[in-house]
Amino acid sequence: MSLDKLNKVLQKEVQALEAKGTAKGEEMVIENVIPTEGENGPRYLIHGFGDKKFIKMNSNSYLGLSMHPDVIKAEEDAAAKYGVGPGAVRFISGTYDTHVELEDRLAKLHNRESAMLFSSAYVTSLGVLYPLCTKETVYVSDELNHNCIIQAMRLSRPAGKFIYKHNDMEDLEAKLQEAVGSGKRVLLVTDGVFSMRGDYAPLDEIQRLAEKYEDKFEEGIITVADDSHGVGAYGENGLGTEEITGGKMGVIVGTLGKAFGVNGGYVVTSKAVTRYLRETAPMYIYSNPLTNSECAAVLKVIDILESEVGKKRLKHLDEMTARFEKGLVDNGMETIAGPHPVTPLMVRDTAKTSKIVEHLKNNGVLATGLNFPVVPKGDEEIRFQINGDHTAADIDYVIDVLKSFS
Repeated sequence: MSLDKLNKVLQKEVQALEAKGTAKGEEMVIENVIPTEGENGPRYLIHGFGDKKFIKMNSNSYLGLSMHPDVIKAEEDAAAKYGVGPGAVRFISGTYDTHVELEDRLAKLHNRESAMLFSSAYVTSLGVLYPLCTKETVYVSDELNHNCIIQAMRLSRPAGKFIYKHNDMEDLEAKLQEAVGSGKRVLLVTDGVFSMRGDYAPLDEIQRLAEKYEDKFEEGIITVADDSHGVGAYGENGLGTEEITGGKMGVIVGTLGKAFGVNGGYVVTSKAVTRYLRETAPMYIYSNPLTNSECAAVLKVIDILESEVGKKRLKHLDEMTARFEKGLVDNGMETIAGPHPVTPLMVRDTAKTSKIVEHLKNNGVLATGLNFPVVPKGDEEIRFQINGDHTAADIDYVIDVLKSFS
């Protein structure tokens, strides 16, 4: 059977994406990592650029622990003990003591009854929202929620969807009022940190409104926050947006592949919810779990996070974020200020954004440009992400490179 006809159709579709400016293009390939040396943080060697060294300012590894020797040793030791893969899905013979231990630690970290591991945070959102949505469930969702939440809502086929303006609590209350009578259950879902902007949801106010309208729905309002960019990235103890706002959601989705620097996703909530999800979430039931070595690496990261070393790293991350934001503002550049290490440079011009990204790359700085039509016209930006292994010299260098753009 020939693919010739399909190939032609798909090539045209990709060309259309390229013409619109939404194609991702060829992926950059990292060939080596040069560890922290002197006043410089890690540097990266990229395929096709020889020995040119790059600062990564577009990494989700907020704590900067992926190269930590203790984390690497924990992963290597577990691989030597258990092998490199689980060999089966969880309900057959793929559950190991490392999975159980990590779930217990994550539940305790978040002060919840129970935790459950998934293969990624994206899959976690799908694996939580889809099974919790019945034919008599309505979604109430922030308009800037991540793609994983949007896809989960599409997959779920709910009784209704009510989208409120970004972080607008008056509009959220209006949508809750509008939703009354549309279904028995509400899934009120938001990102904890909005990854394009670095701002965060007022979880305390969201929880207050959920409690206010709880009795209007037979099966209640379930509050869900995907805090994948928040947990481990900010808060005095690294507990993310709940710690920053003082709110406590019914369900928290997190990731092990961002601040924790490893791989995988998880949910923390009640025992009743996780018990139900283990029986009903196809993304969990039919997919292999994390490897034992990944679990062991995350356990070591949690050890570090909960230690004085972790507190110092969080404080350093906070200081470097503030230093970068100050550098932008002091030099007449616009940003969205906040405590989270996602720090956007608001350029508000498509052509200029692309030119600045190229200028940064030419000077050994990797950052992500977000242009129209990915973002609305006038909201074009460059997203910078500060990590715990960035140094003051790194931050100052990037600011100097930005200042030299003309």
